[in-house]
Amino acid sequence: MEAQIRFCTSADGTRIGYATLGEGPPLVSVAPWGGDVGRYWGNPDCRPALESLSRGRLFAIFDRRGVGASQREVDAFSLEAQVADLAAVADHLGLERFDLWGMLEGAAISVAYAVEHPERVSRLALWSPYPCGVEITRPGAVRVLVELIRGNWGLARRAIADVTFPSGPTELQRWFSDSLREHASPEVTAKCIEFYATVDVRPLLPRVKAPTLVLHRRGNRDAPTSAAMAVAALVPDARFVALEGDMDYPLLGDISYLETLTQFLDEGRSEGRTAKPSAASSLVTILFTDMEGSTSLTQRLGDAKAQEVVRTHNRIVRDALKAHSGSEIKHTGDGIMASFASASRALECAIAIQRTLAQHNESNPDMPIGVRIGLNAGEPVAEEEDLFGTAVQLAARICAHAEPGEILAPIVVRELAAGKGFLLADRGDVALRGFEDPVRLYEVRWREEG
Repeated sequence: MEAQIRFCTSADGTRIGYATLGEGPPLVSVAPWGGDVGRYWGNPDCRPALESLSRGRLFAIFDRRGVGASQREVDAFSLEAQVADLAAVADHLGLERFDLWGMLEGAAISVAYAVEHPERVSRLALWSPYPCGVEITRPGAVRVLVELIRGNWGLARRAIADVTFPSGPTELQRWFSDSLREHASPEVTAKCIEFYATVDVRPLLPRVKAPTLVLHRRGNRDAPTSAAMAVAALVPDARFVALEGDMDYPLLGDISYLETLTQFLDEGRSEGRTAKPSAASSLVTILFTDMEGSTSLTQRLGDAKAQEVVRTHNRIVRDALKAHSGSEIKHTGDGIMASFASASRALECAIAIQRTLAQHNESNPDMPIGVRIGLNAGEPVAEEEDLFGTAVQLAARICAHAEPGEILAPIVVRELAAGKGFLLADRGDVALRGFEDPVRLYEVRWREEG
C-alpha cells in the first residue's frame, strides 16, 4: 500500500500537500488541524482504517495549511481560506462530484464547502462536529492554552495529546506529541486553536443539501455529544450515530464504525465502479494508447517476453491514469482506452505516460516500448460500462495516425486546454479513415527542452 503525495496551490497562493490511496468513487477527507498525512501512512495502527477507506474508492486526505507537507508559514486561518484549500485539492484531482468527510473543526470546513458547492458534494460525513466554537469552549481556558503553546511548547503538546487520546496508550500520546513537534510550529498551533474555538457554522447547517451522516465517540473531550447531536438536528437530511470510545482521531481506536460509514457512502451507487459518463450529454476527453508492432514483438521475443512488455505498458499507463484521475474504460489488446473529466488532465496523463516510457527505454535499450497516444473530446454514448460513438471512433483514428512516441489531439482538445501551459504544434489537416472531412491535428510536445 503506497500513498501518492502531491501538491496544489490554494486561492491565496498557499501550497497544500495531499495524499491519495486506492481508486474508485472519490472520498475527500478534511482531517483535524493537527493531522499529518505522512504520519498516518507511517503508523501501522492507522493501516487497517486506511485500507478499509481505500478499498473500492479513491481516498484523498490533505495536510491543513501550516501543517505537515503543506506550507508552514501561513497567516490566514479564516474559514474562507481553509474552504479554498479544500476546493484546491478537489480541483487538482479533477473531481466533479465526490463524497466529503470532515472531522472536528474540519467538519466546519466541509459544511461550508458543501453549502458553497452543493453540486459537487454527493454525500457528507461529519466526525464529532460542533455548530459553534464558543459554545463548546471556555474563553479563559482557550487563552490559557494559547499562552501555554507560545510559552512552553513541550508541555502544551503533551496537554493536547492527553485531550486527544485521554485513555492513552502512552505510546499513542507520545506519537501525537512528536507529530506536532515535527510538523507544526507553536504559532501555527495557537492560530489553529483560535480557529477551533471561534468558528461558527450555525447559519450554514440548515442549508446543507447533501445526505449527511454524523458520527461521534461519546467520550470525546474536544466536542461533547450534545454538540454533535445539535449538528445532526440542524442539517435537514442527517442521521446521527453515537460510538463508544474517547479518541479524537477516527483512524485510530475501534474502527468497526467504518462499515456504517461505507454503507452510507455507497447508498444509491452501483457496486464498486468508478463513476463514468452516463449520458450522451457528458463532455469527456477520450485517450487511446497503442503499442507499436505488438504482433512482431511476439514473434521476435516469444510469448513470455512479449507479455512482460505488455504488462510494463499496462502498469505505466494505469499508474498515470490513477495519478491524473483517469478512468480506464477497457484494454484493447495492444493498448488502453480511458476517459477524463477534463482535457487538461488527459493531456497531463498522456505526457506522463510518454515521459515514463522514455525513462524505461533508456534503462532497457534491448526491449524499448513505442506507444502512440491519441485524444479527442466529445459527448460519447455510455452503455454497459463502455463508451461508444463518433467521439470515441475519432480518438481511435487519431491514435492510429500517430507515430510511436507521439501524442496527437484535435483542435477541440487544444481549445479546451487553452491557457494551461501545454505546447501543441500544428500538424495541419489530416484525412482519417471513416471520416469524410479532414481533421486538424496538433502534436503535444512532451520532451523536456535540454
